[in-house]
Amino acid sequence: MLKKILSISGRPGLYKLVSYGKNMLLVEGLADGHRFPVHSRERVMSLGDISIFTTSEDLPLSQVMENIGKKFDNKAIDAKAYSTPDQLHEFFGSVLENWDPDRVHNSDIKKIISWYNILIGAGITDFTAKEEEEPNAEDAPAEENKD
Repeated sequence: MLKKILSISGRPGLYKLVSYGKNMLLVEGLADGHRFPVHSRERVMSLGDISIFTTSEDLPLSQVMENIGKKFDNKAIDAKAYSTPDQLHEFFGSVLENWDPDRVHNSDIKKIISWYNILIGAGITDFTAKEEEEPNAEDAPAEENKD
């Protein structure tokens, strides 16, 4: 689901990819539904391509969002409750045990909290990374037995 949710450098909030053309993307703001073009010179990052540093291997953002959703029952988080560095570290440690505090900055944690609240506000609660669905074996035509 997060593959079509975009963060655009220099613009607040998150955006849903609506369409794309040769040198631009058409996006829609999750908060206000306003559509506008994003040109190729702007830095655009899909949330599905972001991963979080851990002490073992990098973890996709979708898994971190799943963990936050489980902890908070897919309800918005009070971002003001996590304003100090100690509170941010405690919060992130509770949703991701083996995160790397040397490479994950406080601003990253604040951004993740903000993105989570925007997604919840837009009604997006399924953060799992889904691949292109392959046709089921049941949908395929049955082969005849030639005995």
